[in-house]
Amino acid sequence: MTAALVRAKWIVTGVQDRHTPHIVSDGALVHEHGKVVAVGPFDEMRQRFPDAPVTQYPRHMLLPGFVNSHHHVGLTPLQLGSPDYALELWFASRMSARDVDIHLDTLYSAFEMIASGITTVQHIHGWMRGSFEQVHGASSAVLKAYQAIGMRASYCYAVREQNRLVYEDDAKFCASLPSDVGVPLAEHLKQATLSFSDHMKLYKMLRDENVGQTLTRIQLAPANLHWITDDGLMTLVEQAKADDVPMHMHLLETVYQKEYARRRTGTTAVKHLHKLGALGPWMTLGHAVWLTEEDVELVAHSKTCVCHNCSSNFRLRSGVAPVNEFEKRGVTIGMGLDEAGINEDRDMLQEMKLALRAHRVPGMNDDDVPSCPQVLRMASEHGAKTTAFRGQIGRLDPGMQFDAVAIDFDAAMYPFQDDDIPPLDALIQRAHQRHVDTVYVGGDPIYSQGRFKYIDRDKVLGQIAEALSRPRSPDEVKRRELSKAVFPHVKQFYANYLEGEPARQPFYAPSSRT
Repeated sequence: MTAALVRAKWIVTGVQDRHTPHIVSDGALVHEHGKVVAVGPFDEMRQRFPDAPVTQYPRHMLLPGFVNSHHHVGLTPLQLGSPDYALELWFASRMSARDVDIHLDTLYSAFEMIASGITTVQHIHGWMRGSFEQVHGASSAVLKAYQAIGMRASYCYAVREQNRLVYEDDAKFCASLPSDVGVPLAEHLKQATLSFSDHMKLYKMLRDENVGQTLTRIQLAPANLHWITDDGLMTLVEQAKADDVPMHMHLLETVYQKEYARRRTGTTAVKHLHKLGALGPWMTLGHAVWLTEEDVELVAHSKTCVCHNCSSNFRLRSGVAPVNEFEKRGVTIGMGLDEAGINEDRDMLQEMKLALRAHRVPGMNDDDVPSCPQVLRMASEHGAKTTAFRGQIGRLDPGMQFDAVAIDFDAAMYPFQDDDIPPLDALIQRAHQRHVDTVYVGGDPIYSQGRFKYIDRDKVLGQIAEALSRPRSPDEVKRRELSKAVFPHVKQFYANYLEGEPARQPFYAPSSRT
């Protein structure tokens, strides 16, 4: 491949700080072999590369490809019959989900992500039923789906050792239930159980099988504090250090998880991880809603990353992560769409708008609230730092992968936008998915003008529709009945769980009662 130019009305190479994006007007980006070679004014780049072919985006802004730092499934829980319950009840309701072909399911959400400018996803897999061979087959199918569509994926299979349904030992909880509920529940949980040694075997197999792949990489994921033992967690930390791969761990998503940590450790989850030596730049804390002020300081001091899942936290009544406090302390903050965004899809342009607005606390100091460059950095460079592609994506600097999204700025601004508003600010707040023109991954335009280069979207959606139009299988009927039977018992388990928990004072509040 020879060098080629991409010319755009504006090229955003990255963000210097929360107020300062790096923007080249009438810019050109030179790329070769999938990487950025140079970026600068078009006239200058043309002189340096006079024979290079030029792709023109005269009305567009070219930005670093977005990174979805926290993702799990294709068809959403709502599509498969589970409303937006509080997280702990949601686990019970999701037992009834229909079986969906994992390859098609992965493509389903990949379509939505790519169409909104996402070029890399952190896919946190797990909760699979079946044998080791079946789990390995499912993992491989996910990886092959991303490779087929041309999208990058940093993949991990979440390690769960215990407490698979509620924050209590599986056997103890099942034994507390009526036998007609507890016995089938115990069998169901057994079907979704891998030994710790099998988890490690799976990681190493996938790691070795993935050698040489450019679009997919394998990392590690201790699922959450309540799902893993201290010994298991530290084994994963040592493996991550040995292989130089990152880790992603759900943590303190809900107040119930905060209380679980207090009961188990006598302190906070973050302090416990710090004492173990699990915190550091290799670790990303997914959600990170229920941290104390001391916890935030520990996260910042240890250079631990966090992933803000704004939509998910709203939808599941989990709370509001203290993003403003993270930002003040220089924490690396990625952005994740989790199961689905606020609009029941995977639209990173929408998620950036939501994160921009959700933390606009009362007051007049602009430094107290998120800025447009800041949320772009969360959705690109900072998100990239949480993945196994860290240091290679997230910016459009020379030497980086040419992963980018071209957005039709003029169409997004029509019929008018005053130029007193900085162009990046206007785009973040006004552009929508329909304005995404082209998405590049490694210099390859995998999506352009509403069409995917390698996969027929209509065909895949038709296959999913056909499969799910059939009646539930006997196993699906059985799980649906079990889910309904278990649900009230899970709700009862948490009825008094927060008794005695200290009063909660938020980092910031949008209103006052007295």
